[in-house]
Amino acid sequence: ELVYGASEITTGASSDLQQATSMARNMVTKYGMSEQLGPMYHERAELEMLSPATREAVEAEVKLYVTRGESNARKILSSKKGELHALAQGLLAAEMGMNLQMALGQRHFLLLHAAVVERDGKALVLTGVSGAGKSTLAALLSLRGWRLMGDEFALLDPATGLLHAFPRLVSLKNASVATVAAEVPADRLGPMLEGTPKGTIRHLVPDAAALAAMDAPARPALILFPSFGYDSATRDVAQSEVFVRLTQASTNYVAMGERGFDALTALVQGVPARAIDYPDTDSAIALVEAAWAAR
Repeated sequence: ELVYGASEITTGASSDLQQATSMARNMVTKYGMSEQLGPMYHERAELEMLSPATREAVEAEVKLYVTRGESNARKILSSKKGELHALAQGLLAAEMGMNLQMALGQRHFLLLHAAVVERDGKALVLTGVSGAGKSTLAALLSLRGWRLMGDEFALLDPATGLLHAFPRLVSLKNASVATVAAEVPADRLGPMLEGTPKGTIRHLVPDAAALAAMDAPARPALILFPSFGYDSATRDVAQSEVFVRLTQASTNYVAMGERGFDALTALVQGVPARAIDYPDTDSAIALVEAAWAAR
């Protein structure tokens, strides 16, 4: 709240509040630390046998300790506001670190900078330059019956040709934040990160179905190259262009050598590819569904 404002409060603190309330209740009823009630000890069941006035006094003391703790926390955090903002920016650094760890730890896959969603065991790959809208489209498709497999990396197994899932937090940027926020519960969204090198960022938590099925790979069935900010249009993309663009989108194509070449060649030759231009997300969803039906 101190960093992002009261309008950006989430339910993430519920566990902390539960622990603080439990501690305050023990301080009042078991540790004899209440100035008003004095040195007393009561098990939880015994409280029900106290008079209504005493129970009200206990609850008032518990509330006093919790609100006093909140006030102290605000004072401490307000005095360390610079460090608090640095911590918020650290969330972005953690995301970058996760991407680096993925690039290092999963290099037995051919790694493509792309979003992937799945339907009926078939995978749709969305790839393009920064700002093309692949994360936004993946998030919106996941709200329309598609399984989110990932918004940052497509993990292609050179041995099987299957795509493996990595459903991490979806990184929403700038205008896409409000677009997705309008369609999901608040508890699936992280705090708003303002003023980052990438602008405003907010993270979307993958749904339970995506996490439960993260070990299930899918066969790639369509590659789309989205571009935002243009009139609606669709065109087929030649295999030669697809190959070049995917080598540019890969973080380890060169390092994999012949295995990377063979894996990418099989993907390009076996999976149709189209480019879609769109002016807004509603148009994009319609173009995606049409391309999927026509594949």
